[in-house]
Amino acid sequence: MLGVSVADHLRQILARLKFSSGASDSSIRESEAQLSFNFPAEYIAFLKLTNGGEGFIGEEYAIFWNVEELAQANADYQVHQYAAGLLIFGSNGGGEAYGFDTRRGPWPVVRMPFVGMNWDQAISLGDSFNEFLERLHGAE
Repeated sequence: MLGVSVADHLRQILARLKFSSGASDSSIRESEAQLSFNFPAEYIAFLKLTNGGEGFIGEEYAIFWNVEELAQANADYQVHQYAAGLLIFGSNGGGEAYGFDTRRGPWPVVRMPFVGMNWDQAISLGDSFNEFLERLHGAE
């Protein structure tokens, strides 16, 4: 990745993703306040690039919710009841959520089914948000 900025590398990984406009600082802060969490810096950088999006990353399909939807989506899916400590931010479009495991730092990313949501069903997808994106993209 020599000579390539982190933002440029992120754009390369997300090249096939249909982007939304980036989130504003105030929208991010408001969502953090609603959820009582401070998002990881890598996720904030992603939100500033695209506030939600949908498409392929490598061979994997991903749907990322916009920051304004996060609190309501987590409430609607009753995440706190079924998998306390999970903060979902999107899905694979096939019945599985992507989310942060907020129970330990620095918030690894997991995939978990929407139906039967519980920690026994969680599959680790990376120790950070960028590692998660790299894994979906197929990079090592």
